[in-house]
Amino acid sequence: MSNSLEMVKLAKKALEDKKAQNIKIIDIREVTVIADYFLIADGSNPNQVQAMVDNVEEVLGKAGYECRQIEGYGAGGWVLMDYSDIIVHAFCREDRLFYDLERIWRDGKLLEPEELDI
Repeated sequence: MSNSLEMVKLAKKALEDKKAQNIKIIDIREVTVIADYFLIADGSNPNQVQAMVDNVEEVLGKAGYECRQIEGYGAGGWVLMDYSDIIVHAFCREDRLFYDLERIWRDGKLLEPEELDI
């Protein structure tokens, strides 16, 4: 299994542990070189989004993966976590609907949980 897929599994579980909603995984390897996968999830308020992000950072950190950059944490409406191979987008629901990354990145392949052997 590739490191990026392992990171996706760990991040997805970390998001689920903080009750993230509507988690989507998009394989963008054929679309861009910026990363292999996007994880997109939402929470009901900025505090939940920050808790989701904190948990992803903790879980991936314990597994030896270091976040290169985090953007938007203070506001909590849209937090982007760059792990090189994967990028985690944690949104408040309204911001997720507004930015609609799934539409923007529709050329990527939406993965189903069973494709991750979860």
